[in-house]
Amino acid sequence: MKPRHAALAVLVAAIWGVNFVVVEIGLRNFPPLLFSGLRFLAAAVPALFLVGPPRVAWKWVAAVGLVLGVAKFGFVFTGMHAGMPAGLSSLVLQSQAVFTVVFAAVLLRERPRRTQLIGIGVASVGILVIALDHGVGSPLGAFALVVAGAACWGLSNVITRYAKPPDALSFIVWVSAVAVLPLLGLSLLVEGVDADLAALAAFDWTGAAALGYVAWISTLLGFGLWGYLLREYDAGTVAPFSLLVPVAGMLSAWLVLGEELTVLRCTAALLVIAGMASTAIRPRQPEPGSVLSLAALSSVNVRSKSGSDLMNPSSITCESPPPSR
Repeated sequence: MKPRHAALAVLVAAIWGVNFVVVEIGLRNFPPLLFSGLRFLAAAVPALFLVGPPRVAWKWVAAVGLVLGVAKFGFVFTGMHAGMPAGLSSLVLQSQAVFTVVFAAVLLRERPRRTQLIGIGVASVGILVIALDHGVGSPLGAFALVVAGAACWGLSNVITRYAKPPDALSFIVWVSAVAVLPLLGLSLLVEGVDADLAALAAFDWTGAAALGYVAWISTLLGFGLWGYLLREYDAGTVAPFSLLVPVAGMLSAWLVLGEELTVLRCTAALLVIAGMASTAIRPRQPEPGSVLSLAALSSVNVRSKSGSDLMNPSSITCESPPPSR
């Protein structure tokens, strides 16, 4: 990879890692479900005029919009609002790699490889260490919500893998649009009209900056740059840079929010990252149907020239015949 392109890949990982810090700041201004809904609204509305239709059945757009956009982000934002630290959230969310492999095995009958199983075991130990450490001084409910978000992400990976959208950028924009109304409706029901109106009435530059970052910098710019890299290089070259996302998340949370980086948390981070990395080890002649998923964002077949794995920059999968529909 050319140095300038490597720099772009590192930049995107940093953008996505810092995003967790910005989300925590934004949650000081908005209820979590309202913030998530506004994020997708701000990302989808301008982009809908720049992209074409998703070129995939609308049922898959709706499914991913509900599972990824509504459930995953609803759980994660609510978990962070309930006390899950930004840095740890960026790390725990990577447990979606485990859920992706499990759901692929159950729903798509894709047999996990030995290295994937080892990686799942190592990453699971890291997540368990985080759970024990976090539970000492904070409610485990917040941790469980982020894990639930990771599970929803893993399920959306498999749905996207099955749907095989030919244009991932258009697909993620329409997925964002699908998530808007359900999230705003849930916010009214769960968080209440008064809380939503109070947050909107107190809208200031801090809330606007946080909303702009998560919608335009993290979502549109981040995925746009990553898609450009996937058009220039194969996914196996680009995907390992996504391992820097939790590193950037934990470091930025330490620098900006003062979150503690203990030896135990750093050890857990190394276990999770090592487990994720091992799932990406690709055999020279992969068996048909095997999932080579590093998983940090949605699992689709590798077609680097078209950028179709844009939704999950950290997923590497082997091409296999599509399942009967």
